[in-house]
Amino acid sequence: MAKFMYLYRGPAPAADATPEQSAARTATFGAWMENVGSGLVDVGSPFGAAAALRDDGTEAAPGELIGYTIVEATDLASAKTLTEGLPFLSGTAGECVVEIFELLTM
Repeated sequence: MAKFMYLYRGPAPAADATPEQSAARTATFGAWMENVGSGLVDVGSPFGAAAALRDDGTEAAPGELIGYTIVEATDLASAKTLTEGLPFLSGTAGECVVEIFELLTM
């Protein structure tokens, strides 16, 4: 089995969400985690403060990445399938993206 990293790109969850909205989001994410089961290697974390540096030593604007998750799957197609039901992809505005990268052994 290979490991794959999901990188989440898009708007962060609303900071002014009500407790009910936060609980609903948590429950939906929990259902997705349960569905992925043993394929979930690292639930991940949202990202906080960010900085970016160029190879010439200057600063750059950080991207729109907001978090990550690591899953285990047989191949990239299977890793894509595991995103089914992922709450982050439940919208229809096209503003949220999950980028999937295989983690190679060094």
